Amino acid sequence: MKNILLLMVLAVATISCEGDPGFDGRDGIDGRDGIDGITVEALSFEETVDFNEDNDYRVFLPFEDYVDLNDVGLDDMTLVYILFDQFEDDNGDVFDVWRLIPQVLYSDNGEYQYNFSATNFDVEIFVDTPDLDDRGNLNEADLENQTFRVVILPIDFATDPNIDVSDYESVAKLLKL
Repeated sequence: MKNILLLMVLAVATISCEGDPGFDGRDGIDGRDGIDGITVEALSFEETVDFNEDNDYRVFLPFEDYVDLNDVGLDDMTLVYILFDQFEDDNGDVFDVWRLIPQVLYSDNGEYQYNFSATNFDVEIFVDTPDLDDRGNLNEADLENQTFRVVILPIDFATDPNIDVSDYESVAKLLKL
């Protein structure tokens, strides 16, 4: 009896695996196409400037002189770095040392600070001292031929907690500047 039952189950299983697979189901309704991805790109430019009494120890850099204003988003963040130093390695290669401003410095003539203010259209870089009259006492080396690099950081990157904006090299590497 057990053998007959086993043969019947085996026969039913074999027969049920054959036959017409059935018809295809209806096509679903197409959804709307999605928006193409947005390519987010950081912008940067570099300028060497002089600070003096004639320009009130400030320089004004309109973005339109360096980048296309259509590429600057309303929520983008502006960062300004100063070329603080350069050093040469054992192979003779020169490396730049960039520091994020504001940057407070001390000299024989007192304390001073490079700082900036920015809009979506321009950046103003200036030298500040505790007593504004002290700016005239600063060394020429502190005021002339100062190189700044302005980075316009897209909001998508500006809100990323993994980006250390104080380190120019990591920002440049991440954003491929």
